[in-house]
Amino acid sequence: MEYQFRRNRLEGTVFAEFSMDHEVLGRWFAEELGDDNSRVNHILTQILLIKSGSTNHWRHIGADLTIDIDTEQVRVFANVIDFEEEHELDDAMNLYDAESESYCGLEDFESVLQSWLAFINQK
Repeated sequence: MEYQFRRNRLEGTVFAEFSMDHEVLGRWFAEELGDDNSRVNHILTQILLIKSGSTNHWRHIGADLTIDIDTEQVRVFANVIDFEEEHELDDAMNLYDAESESYCGLEDFESVLQSWLAFINQK
């Protein structure tokens, strides 16, 4: 999984671009997480709790995307996917999967999250 972080210095916004099959992670980092240190640290704390065995699952439903973390993997997906699973949609209405859902290993995600924290703290 390759990624790149960028900042628009004029507007102060942050962006994340991820390799194919992980594009939705870029949206999640930029839109749901942004440059909020407390959110990043909260998620890192949840990962530590999962890794220590204190809990085995954590989920956060955001405005457009949901993150689901368990002991082995992280899933980020568009909230509309849960709607699609409950209501069968015509095949022509299906979203491009890589733009709406992605999985990665827990350790890989934790590493990217720590890199994001370092990036947003560079001013």
